[in-house]
Amino acid sequence: MKKCLFLTAIWLSVANASMAQAQPYFPPDDLLVQENLRQWQGYKFGLLMHWGTYSQWGIVESWSLCPEDEGWCARRGPYANNYFEYKKQYEALQTTFNPVQFNPNKWAAAAAHAGMKYMIFTTKHHDGFCMFDTKQTDYKISSDLCPFSLQPKSNITAEIFKAFRERNFWVGAYFSKPDWHSENYWWPYFPPVDRNPNYDITKYPQRWQHFKQFTYNQIEELMSEYGKVNILWLDGGWVRPKTAQELEKVRFKNNQDIDMDSISAMARKHQPGILVVDRDVSGKNQNYLTPEQSIPDSLLPYPWETCMTAATSWSWVKNDQYKSTRQLIQTLIKVVSRGGNLLLNIAPDANGKWDDTAYARLKEIGEWMKINGDAIYDTKPMIPWQYGNFAFTKKGNKIYAFYMKKDEFDKLPETFQLPLFEKRIKHLALLGDESLSIRCWQAGGHFEFQLPDDYRAQQSAAWVIEIECEE
Repeated sequence: MKKCLFLTAIWLSVANASMAQAQPYFPPDDLLVQENLRQWQGYKFGLLMHWGTYSQWGIVESWSLCPEDEGWCARRGPYANNYFEYKKQYEALQTTFNPVQFNPNKWAAAAAHAGMKYMIFTTKHHDGFCMFDTKQTDYKISSDLCPFSLQPKSNITAEIFKAFRERNFWVGAYFSKPDWHSENYWWPYFPPVDRNPNYDITKYPQRWQHFKQFTYNQIEELMSEYGKVNILWLDGGWVRPKTAQELEKVRFKNNQDIDMDSISAMARKHQPGILVVDRDVSGKNQNYLTPEQSIPDSLLPYPWETCMTAATSWSWVKNDQYKSTRQLIQTLIKVVSRGGNLLLNIAPDANGKWDDTAYARLKEIGEWMKINGDAIYDTKPMIPWQYGNFAFTKKGNKIYAFYMKKDEFDKLPETFQLPLFEKRIKHLALLGDESLSIRCWQAGGHFEFQLPDDYRAQQSAAWVIEIECEE
């Protein structure tokens, strides 16, 4: 085949325009963190799980406790019209939480089959309920107040970490920096007014100091008592130092500095090279960025991960609607083609089970990944990241072109068109049948190829053409 020149200048101008709008990023100085970050970027696909006492009501995690006039904070049920009674009943869910069908080995097996490589678990969400055996509070799964504490696997975080490590997963601890149960975050003397501390930190600095120590102690427990932890994934980005301009816009001078530098140093003392993700807080303690429920339009010039729900809610909701297998696979393709990782959330119910649909989706994703995983793992983005129904990745001298179906009824077209590449093409193959000979030719400003008719009738969420180029 004649050498095909790629329209580099045009595509680079588009990419640079997008990158110019990206957030600031501060690369880590620690060489081990750098190496682990590169390894994590090659994993591409991970599992996130939101789970807590709220699963008994089938409601959004934690946010119904927050007295803000936002849709995701709406209260429902018989206590909805009395905030203080609602909070009392919500916190009493600890006394009935008994997920006796909890089986983390089954989750780990399903996630491994799907091709996931790392897992992040909610050790504590904003409501303050701890899914680990902390010594800092009795508001936890292992408390005598919780019936599940009588079970041999009551330290849920420890059991989940163990099950996933046995499947060679990286494990990560999600931890909420705000804690709406702590008397040093929401002081019972005052009613809460929003998601922030309900007292003036400058007026009561000792109370805030107690909260900082409480947070540090809990994170140190997770870093020192739960085996190897690869990622510390911190949520609640409003808990951070504020600029002077930000402080002018809040009711109290709440500069919610919890000394993240000390927390990161402590975490790396116990877990050398751990990735720290202080979400939405610009600075050196955010080793990668985490756009939520969205896919960037194009390439981003730093490590990043889209966190997204497999259904519609982060927490378990009865009869929740799961995305189709085609949607989930194409989401993974689009994220990876733009240089990111996909962290897919699946929520257990009050009994400790996943919906059958979740298992079905992971099984089907795994079947696709078994054939096409080479085009996902350890790949780099390339320009163009998308071209019509195609998305692209590259690895060494190979380019992977993903053809994504428009809908469930879409079939492969008779002829494909792709942009011209800058290197001479040696060979084209369809992943899953590398022996198939694919006819290819240059036509004007692009090149074209065809697959035999019998392949066009096959069903897949996406087909992958492996394009081997000369060195």
